[in-house]
Amino acid sequence: MSLKSKVEKVPGYNSLVKPVHFWQAVMAAKKYNFPAKKLRVIAVTGTNGKTTTCFMIWKMLNTAGHRTGLLTTVGWATGADDLHQQMEHMTTERVEVLNERMRKIADAGAEYLVLEVTSHALSQSRIFGVPVEVAVFTNLTHEHLDYHKTFRNYRAAKAKLFKKSRYGVVNADDLNARYFVKYYASGDIKTYGIERGDLRATDIKLKSTGVEYACGDMKIKTRIPGKFNVYNSLAAVGVGQRVGLSAQEIESGLGALESVEGRMTRIVEGQDFEVIVDYAHQPDALEKVFASVGHSVEENRRIIAVHGGAGRRDPSTREPRGEILGRESDVVIITEDDSRDEDPREIAQRFLDGAERAGKTLGKDLYVELDRRKAIELALKLARKGDLVLVLGKGHEKTILRKDGPHEFEDIGVVREILREMI
Repeated sequence: MSLKSKVEKVPGYNSLVKPVHFWQAVMAAKKYNFPAKKLRVIAVTGTNGKTTTCFMIWKMLNTAGHRTGLLTTVGWATGADDLHQQMEHMTTERVEVLNERMRKIADAGAEYLVLEVTSHALSQSRIFGVPVEVAVFTNLTHEHLDYHKTFRNYRAAKAKLFKKSRYGVVNADDLNARYFVKYYASGDIKTYGIERGDLRATDIKLKSTGVEYACGDMKIKTRIPGKFNVYNSLAAVGVGQRVGLSAQEIESGLGALESVEGRMTRIVEGQDFEVIVDYAHQPDALEKVFASVGHSVEENRRIIAVHGGAGRRDPSTREPRGEILGRESDVVIITEDDSRDEDPREIAQRFLDGAERAGKTLGKDLYVELDRRKAIELALKLARKGDLVLVLGKGHEKTILRKDGPHEFEDIGVVREILREMI
């Protein structure tokens, strides 16, 4: 175990270093002359859907003629045409990089900034000096309890964003909606949802090429599939209305986004089966992916899933994830993720326990291959005509973190390379 890992295990470590994080944030903001003060900031938080929601808002605003910067897990941009890949395994960057990029966005003449914000970032004061005009809440499920310890602490960290925002856009269908709404003393908030909310999606059509629905007089069409993208796009609709876009500008902007790297990304290299790469790496996200692609009881179609767990992340989700994989897939292949300084075999065992509890049998419809490339290759070679292969957990990421450090690895690129060799 590294010295850093040992230090982080000291009881109360996260609380002890909060003053240090705050001081670092203050110094970085001062160094770059509080760059966000020149921008109209739209900040998105929640457990799932943050990145896709950010991209939808970013595309919508740029399409409407408002230069808009972007800072997310997948990439960052100063406007519509200069998207840079995000190489680090971090959503809201460390304060030095965050302020440097906000400075570049402001200097490029952007009017808006769409910022993806995590609970870690809020707890560590990373967005100190960032005035938030609109805060967006997507949803909340159990995650990062290795850091926050309790769900209540996790939720309270998210709420910090809403305490400092001027307006709010909140998913009314989420069980925690009321908790976030109560932080608006002015009551200046817009809610959205399918079952309830100010903005409602009706006449929903879920297609393999995207989603379509009505929202009042608007006809929303996206190119990204999955029921969860009804919610993500509704959040963008709420933001569009808040900043004064017309119905036509909202419709056109949401329809213009072709994809988000590593989010329900379909890989087509001439094979006679489907392959999708997605970032889903905790229980709720996995459930949503399987719900969006349909269950494996479809005739002549099997779902083959490749997934693993990261080290130094909440271990309580490992068995539940294995159980979801076992229940929703016909074939499960457990592999490595960012194991860091944990033993990948021990991580895999917890997934195996869950998958076996769901009825899978090792060597029959359940496999362990700790080399991620070999695991993906096994899945692709097992696939028959009409099957669906899901490669889950890393999405857009360009490296895999092992005990000896980062190694270049990208699920999308690896899948394409293996498929080309096979075909």
